[in-house]
Amino acid sequence: MTSHTIRHVRVTPIAFRDPPLLNAAGIHEPWALRSIIEIETHSGLVGINESYGDLPMLDAMAKAAPALTGLSPWALNDMETRVAALVTPQQTASEFLGTQVSLAPGTHVSKTVAKVISAFEVAMMDLQGQLANAPVVDLLGGAARPAVPFSAYLFFKYAEHIDQPYAPDPWGEGITPEQLVAQARRMIDQYGFKSIKLKAGALPPEQEVAAMLALAKAFPGAPLRIDPNGNWTVPTSLKVVEQLRGVLEYYEDPAPGLDGIAAVAAACEVPLATNMVVTDLKEFRRNAEMGCPVKIVLSDHHYWGGLRATQRLALMCETFGLGLSMHSNSHLGISLTAMTHLAASVPQLSYACDTHYPWQDDEVVQGGRLRFEDGSLRVPTSPGLGVQIDREALAQLYDNYLNTGIRNRDDLGQMRKYDPGFTGHQPRF
Repeated sequence: MTSHTIRHVRVTPIAFRDPPLLNAAGIHEPWALRSIIEIETHSGLVGINESYGDLPMLDAMAKAAPALTGLSPWALNDMETRVAALVTPQQTASEFLGTQVSLAPGTHVSKTVAKVISAFEVAMMDLQGQLANAPVVDLLGGAARPAVPFSAYLFFKYAEHIDQPYAPDPWGEGITPEQLVAQARRMIDQYGFKSIKLKAGALPPEQEVAAMLALAKAFPGAPLRIDPNGNWTVPTSLKVVEQLRGVLEYYEDPAPGLDGIAAVAAACEVPLATNMVVTDLKEFRRNAEMGCPVKIVLSDHHYWGGLRATQRLALMCETFGLGLSMHSNSHLGISLTAMTHLAASVPQLSYACDTHYPWQDDEVVQGGRLRFEDGSLRVPTSPGLGVQIDREALAQLYDNYLNTGIRNRDDLGQMRKYDPGFTGHQPRF
């Protein structure tokens, strides 16, 4: 009888087109980096996943991958122990020296072990589902909902990249309130989203407030959120929320740090959300000890340590009376599918999830782009994740990676091509 133990782990870095989206750190580069993980058993089964693709993450996975050889796909605890022994924050800290301090928690050195565990866990659970003839959501306890709602994720953006490595994206410029409303209308018409999130902290706050008020007028009753990524001072944060009184569903990361969030929360009736200051158990504890100024945790299985770890986070949120949703970064269909299985398995999911998916044109799964129905993704019912790799697409995306020259995300460096004096200092406003 052929063994189902793990024979080989294969990690393929990829790059796909990304629009010139503005944020507090600068602007997205023309290419987003990810990695495709394949874990193959002696029986020939292959479990897949998608994760970060920056060079430190690739190096960390390379260090840990040999330790999976001989493991059963069911041995998740053993996998975690082996990864933790081989990949520590100290091992990769030197690789981050001199690089940009990013807004994305997924790039933090402290998250290295959790990220590698998550990268392997999802692929192993894809294998488990294939062996058990069950979708991943069933391995997580079953679906609490048949489909998972997502929100329209808007960005201020330029019409094209300054480097112009390919044709301008079809969304065009998004700077004025009128352009943001048109962006939202197009996204909602195409995907059916019911709620709207605006990435802020990029332009003067009065311009971003004007855009939010225009969205509120254009889409009456739609839940609205704004996220300046901690790029506003506490006084600016309070001024903005007063100007948006009656508009916001929640207020995400207005001021920097948990202390900044707490200062805003003390004078603000709108619930505060975060994906920046409650990103691990230590930070969760501090939030609780401070009386929970953060009321909504935007989880992300990529850096929380995987699907099961995020389920534990959901239970903790329920215990402390906190809301729960999910953060997103630029990703393709494998990552989005894993996120959908997880979100479906969490009864406590309080808000529609974030996704950058409408901004990406490329795809790596067979059958092409995933299809939203009425703003939601249906939970796959076929074994494992329910998606497979398109080999031709993977080869093209790998070729992109080899030819881009980008090995670490650098929104700050990209922004300096437009504005040489841009410092990225925070809070900026």
